[in-house]
Amino acid sequence: MTALHILRQSAVFALTAVATLISSVAWADNTSPVGLWRNVDDVSGKPRALVRITESNGALQGRIEKVFLAANESPTCAKCEGALKNAPVMGLVILSGLKKDGDDYTGGQILDPDNGKVYSSKIHLIDEGKKLTVRGFIGVSLLGRSQVWERQE
Repeated sequence: MTALHILRQSAVFALTAVATLISSVAWADNTSPVGLWRNVDDVSGKPRALVRITESNGALQGRIEKVFLAANESPTCAKCEGALKNAPVMGLVILSGLKKDGDDYTGGQILDPDNGKVYSSKIHLIDEGKKLTVRGFIGVSLLGRSQVWERQE
C-alpha cells in the first residue's frame, strides 16, 4: 500500500465516522420532545404559536416563543387568574411538570391562554418524533382534547 492509498482510506473512514455521528445526533433529537413546536388551531387549521419545550431536572416545560394572533385576539392572557391575569401570552409557560413515563410524558399541566384554564396534561411523540400529541384533560384522560404539534427544529 502506498501512503496515498492509506491516506484515502483514512479520509473515507473519518468522513464515514463523522456522518454516522451527525446522523445519530439528529436521530437522538427526535426521541425527545425538547425543541421548538408549532401549535395549530383546531378550528381554522392556522398556526397559533411556537412553543419551546425544555427539560430541567427531568421535567418538561413549554413556553410560548411566538404567537400568531388574529386581529380580534388579545396579546395578553385576559382570562387567566392570579399572577397570570393580563400577562403577555408571549413568554407564557403553558406546559409544566411533565415527566417521562414509558413512551409518554405525564403528570403535567397545560394552560389554555384562550380561556385561562389549567388542565392535566400528557404528551406523546409520533411520526418518528416529527409530531407531538398534546392532550389536556380534566380528571381522567378520556375527558379532554388533543392537538398535534409539528416540530420546527
